[in-house]
Amino acid sequence: MALANVTQEISRAADEKAAAIKAEAETEIAKIRADADQKIAELKEKEDKRLKEAIERLTRQELSSAELESKKIVLAKKKEILAEAFDGVLSELENEPADQKLAHYRAMVKAASGIIDKPKALMSPKDSFTAAELGVTSVETDERIASGLILQNEDGTVEVDMQYSTLLQSIWNREMKKVSDMLFG
Repeated sequence: MALANVTQEISRAADEKAAAIKAEAETEIAKIRADADQKIAELKEKEDKRLKEAIERLTRQELSSAELESKKIVLAKKKEILAEAFDGVLSELENEPADQKLAHYRAMVKAASGIIDKPKALMSPKDSFTAAELGVTSVETDERIASGLILQNEDGTVEVDMQYSTLLQSIWNREMKKVSDMLFG
């Protein structure tokens, strides 16, 4: 009977601790959401003010110069938004969990297998994957690589740059028109 009481006490204590941790996490999530909502509201207010000021300035100018200025502002804002989107995606890729990053790196090695047989991998010092995990002959770190891989043949004469920044820039350049059309109509 005493063992059953001890077991129940341990189970009850574990349930209480789990409930406390869950409540703490929910409180933290609510705080983060509230902070994010506040920051979004502040940014929106600031952007609304900037937009209002820009519109007032444009209405005071001649029609032809107003049209030209408006196009420049819109284009600059579009470029800014697109640059922020690019940087955001790149940051997400660079900071993804190790298991997701490993899956992406393995896919990169597989994709390059038609070009380089038995490649070696150059990767960021921040990554710590082994050659066996990646499916390559060896792994070297290179300070110039933020994330992603550069795959080379044995003697280094053939190289496939699969750094996240390079891949994203290639996709970005190829799909820029579609992205711009989707975002801005």
